[in-house]
Amino acid sequence: MLLFFTDRRKVRKVGQVAGLDQGELTALLERRRVPNGMPMLLDEAMRPVEPLCSWFRRLAMERLAPKTMKAYAHTALMLLNFLHKRDHDLRSATEQDIRDFEAWRREDGRTTVEDLTWDRDSAAIGRLYAYLVEIGYVAARPWRRVRGRTSLGSGMSHEVRVRHMELEQYLFCRDVGFGGLLPTAELDESFRGWSPHRNRAASELALLTGMRIEEWSTLLLPELGLDDGRRPATWDVALAECAKGRRPRSVYIPAGAMAMLGPYLLIERPEIVAAAQRRLRRRHRELFVVDRLEAEGTRVRGILDGVMITRSVKMLKPELRRIAVMETGDGLDPLALLVGRGGLMLTLSGWDRVRWRAWERMKQWTGQERAPVMPRRCWVFHDFRHTFALRLLIFLTREALRDAAAQRLPMATLLDHMTGNPLLAVQRRLGHASPATTYRYVRYLKDPMREVDGAFREWTAAGGASYVTIARHALELEEVRAAQG
Repeated sequence: MLLFFTDRRKVRKVGQVAGLDQGELTALLERRRVPNGMPMLLDEAMRPVEPLCSWFRRLAMERLAPKTMKAYAHTALMLLNFLHKRDHDLRSATEQDIRDFEAWRREDGRTTVEDLTWDRDSAAIGRLYAYLVEIGYVAARPWRRVRGRTSLGSGMSHEVRVRHMELEQYLFCRDVGFGGLLPTAELDESFRGWSPHRNRAASELALLTGMRIEEWSTLLLPELGLDDGRRPATWDVALAECAKGRRPRSVYIPAGAMAMLGPYLLIERPEIVAAAQRRLRRRHRELFVVDRLEAEGTRVRGILDGVMITRSVKMLKPELRRIAVMETGDGLDPLALLVGRGGLMLTLSGWDRVRWRAWERMKQWTGQERAPVMPRRCWVFHDFRHTFALRLLIFLTREALRDAAAQRLPMATLLDHMTGNPLLAVQRRLGHASPATTYRYVRYLKDPMREVDGAFREWTAAGGASYVTIARHALELEEVRAAQG
């Protein structure tokens, strides 16, 4: 069996070769309603494998993220292959088959998985069988309800891994790793990296806003008020389509992040765009060519696949943002804020390569006098978000305590609690769906290991003898006994 994923733009390219004009092809795709990223499972004769293909279409029509659909599709394919080796299929599978598949994934496979990955697999299997029951393909799920739960998951509550940076670590990462400076803050003349101003600006944007990489890496110039040459001191961005779960929220861009964008916008970005003009012109028919910004930059109008369309900026999907360019008369100017060599928005894999190059550079200075202590594993961009959350929570908590002390109130009023609660403020800034997610940061407000050390420091000092002394004394006794024997 072969697993594919739909790509409407590739279909349009084939349509051009097949002789269909853009209008006919667009109408056909709209009529068939084939969303981007939808999985397709075909057999050896290139025929759709049912009922999986119908389930994939249901997931796509429910607007599941392409990344999630891809993970679900691979899990379903693994389960189907596992059942076929036992001469079973989705309809004849028993509870023992499903449990054996779990054991194979977690213990017996060539590459085993931990609880977190299996919980994702179990969610896919549960969703698949819920669909099969709904359409009457099977009478019931092949596994029994256990303790009131129908899920195959581990039942474990997984803690978020919060890895944050101290100030010296962040500055070292931003300026030395991404920016190509020496640990002494001097220019490294041997640095051969690319776009240090862009990379430093990206790190500052990630840290000072708390945005996820899927959010800050897909920002467009109009969203930051930069489309007409202005340089606002601060700005508010309305996130929607690119936010996690497409939950709308407003993100404040502080002065520090806006100022860091200045050298990139004045020096590097024009050079990147000018060098990419020939490549952009060759891909002109594949791009979303915007000819006008409307409603003070909140809407764009342009031609996509030969059709004139108008879209709200905040509702533009990431794949459309990446190919959006503006016809300026002097060339094609990408609407993307952060662009790569080809003149288009960097992909997540592109940013991953930037991150690893920065990490390798930072490791060169490990152990030197001006280099901070670095973690064993490479920083990820999400660590900037954790740092933002933790520092903001600490600051707001101190402010709330200071306000309460100034008012000399034994207990804050309900209104003060509702408007000034630090957890609720951080939850709103991060775009968490539940306060429980934000509450996980509370345990990191203080280092619990230092608390343990402090609690037992007097205990270990009061005894007058450490465990090393006790062990040495015991060893000497053993030697004396051996000599007497």
